[in-house]
Amino acid sequence: MAKKAMIEREKKRQALVDKYAAKRAELKGIARDESKPMEERFKAQLKLAKLPRNSSATRLHNRCQLTGRPHGYYRKLKMSRIALRDLGSDGQIPGMVKSSW
Repeated sequence: MAKKAMIEREKKRQALVDKYAAKRAELKGIARDESKPMEERFKAQLKLAKLPRNSSATRLHNRCQLTGRPHGYYRKLKMSRIALRDLGSDGQIPGMVKSSW
């Protein structure tokens, strides 16, 4: 089980990413548009730099929804391999059986 602080920090980052996504995309579009004047593009870059660091999507880290584990994460299921195995063993995932040989 991950520390509660790490799980909460990730939730906070996700909230910031959602909040600033539109503004960040708009500023990036202006900064990359070569048809705009250089001064306007530079101002957009400065505004982009003033946004909170944690509002960038690259600062997010995938964590298991149940345990908060950062490694062995399945994106499609949003959980770690260990949590998936535990749920499968308990019979809570339809059609999933634990393999043994």
